[in-house]
Amino acid sequence: MLAARTRVVDPLTSLLPILDARAPLLFMRRGEGVAGLGEAVRLTFRGADRIAQAAETWRRITASATIDDPVRKSGTGLLAFGAFTFDERSAFESVLIVPRTIVGRRDGVSWVTEVRVAGDETEPPAAVAHELGAEFRLSLLPGEVGPARFRELVADAVSRIRAGELRKVVLARDLVGHLPEGGDLRRVLAELALGYPDTWTFAIDGHLGSSPETLARVSHGKVTARVLAGSIARGADAESDHAAALRLATSTKDLDEHSYAVQSVLDALAPHARSGISASEIPFALKLPNLWHLATNIEGVLSDVSSALDLAAALHPTAAVAGTPTAKALEVIHELEPLDRGRYGGPVGWVDAAGDGKWAVSLRSAEVSPEGDIRAYAGGGILAASDPDVELAETKLKFRPIVEAFG
Repeated sequence: MLAARTRVVDPLTSLLPILDARAPLLFMRRGEGVAGLGEAVRLTFRGADRIAQAAETWRRITASATIDDPVRKSGTGLLAFGAFTFDERSAFESVLIVPRTIVGRRDGVSWVTEVRVAGDETEPPAAVAHELGAEFRLSLLPGEVGPARFRELVADAVSRIRAGELRKVVLARDLVGHLPEGGDLRRVLAELALGYPDTWTFAIDGHLGSSPETLARVSHGKVTARVLAGSIARGADAESDHAAALRLATSTKDLDEHSYAVQSVLDALAPHARSGISASEIPFALKLPNLWHLATNIEGVLSDVSSALDLAAALHPTAAVAGTPTAKALEVIHELEPLDRGRYGGPVGWVDAAGDGKWAVSLRSAEVSPEGDIRAYAGGGILAASDPDVELAETKLKFRPIVEAFG
């Protein structure tokens, strides 16, 4: 049985200095979000229903918990951080972690939640800022799927699509490296948060990154999502940058890719929001420091008691990270990719005791093992018109945030 007590504290300038240097827990955007210290509860899940299992287990835990939360903001009270694998066959674990101490910032208010486990008399860790460790630089090198192999995979996928097997498949490749002894992962997170403030910067169980895509956000019965699919490099100056955004917005290939992703989200949400789901009719161009993305915002009102984690289970995997039709795309990924994607492409985020929460799609991310081994991932949606060289160049752009953060 858990007991959580939340109290307002003096304003914090940043969540990053309080994090554990080698095992950070964080979900943040524009400097606001939640961080965790220690582990009150750690739950692991595997298999096809891993996310649904987690949602049901969390319901049981929160039903018996005692929660004292006078602050009542997004992220206060009892909550769990989660990171789930892309593939049910992955060797990686899917996890829910309830920290001993939760620290948050939102709308100018800072708070601390202490979580106690029945029978455990030890004090939760104090939320104390520590100086970041020494700077380090490392290079990430081609992993199991190098550039040449990725081009081959894309060409094979294009042949299958043109033969009518499927309409879209998302293929990924990897880069690998090793964290130096004493390497402080808070420095990586600081680089990501500073360079990409409008994305979700996260770190959960050694899985970290900075994702621009919201899988599902639930607050007081309302659900929102942001779908990203279709991208192009930013221009070198204002004129070329505007031209790039225009090319993306009028690209038949990218618009087709985007429509598949949007429809997959609408279909998954429909049973949970029968009173209506709305999506912008025309995607907009979302500007990030390194890319333009086609984006669509989706919103609706829940017609059942689904939690944010239930919706993550219903939505994953979307066409944006798997393909269309989804089942066939997953088959092709299994046949072509030698990679274990781990939590790349899976849901990352948090859920609270009321079922509200925020979940992103793990993109621009890397796995860091306890031994310091790093494996970063990037991918792209392959359609009939895809060119292997263009798709390879797109993955290089998508690797840029994580490569620069480490290097």
